[in-house]
Amino acid sequence: MVRGKTQMRRIENATSRQVTFSKRRNGLLKKAFELSVLCDAEVALIIFSPRGKLYEFASSSMQETIERYQRHKKDVRTVNTLMEQNMQHLQHEAANMAKKIEHLEVSKRRLLGECLSSCTLQDLQQIEQQLERSVTKIRARKVQVYKEQIEQLKEKEKVLEAENAMLCEKYVRQPQEGSNEDRENTCTEGSDKSDVETELFIGPPEGRIKRTPSK
Repeated sequence: MVRGKTQMRRIENATSRQVTFSKRRNGLLKKAFELSVLCDAEVALIIFSPRGKLYEFASSSMQETIERYQRHKKDVRTVNTLMEQNMQHLQHEAANMAKKIEHLEVSKRRLLGECLSSCTLQDLQQIEQQLERSVTKIRARKVQVYKEQIEQLKEKEKVLEAENAMLCEKYVRQPQEGSNEDRENTCTEGSDKSDVETELFIGPPEGRIKRTPSK
């Protein structure tokens, strides 16, 4: 079972309040001393009793610690001031950016032919002139792109013509080389046939007499 926190209130009885003050004061001074020794911390403690009596503890020098505290507070205030000024500047910049974005959105819609009811004659003339300038730039860019594509096609045409010329030359040479090879093969076969010796024999096989050429 979780118990709720007890609400702390002022002790109404003066005697009990004084006894509690003495106990808590001594415990607080003891803890401050232990903290300075165990943790090597610079500690300064100032206590005023309900009657205005001063109790204090300082691990080094109370005056130096107070001066250090004041310097730190001054530095913190300076940093906070700079941060606040920077925040205000950022908020101002954000507001300006929001206005610029809104203005650009309105201009964009007007260029698209929207939200023209609030435009004056001068505004409409400015929009018309802006559109004409935009169309002129677009057309100039389109002409430039056309020219670049034409140049690319011309270069591609030159490459294709060169390839076509090479193929034509190769096609013209191929039949001549083939005819030369055929002639060489024919000559080779004729020479092989001339080397074969043929003999004519008359009569039965056992009575074949080899004819010798006459001297």
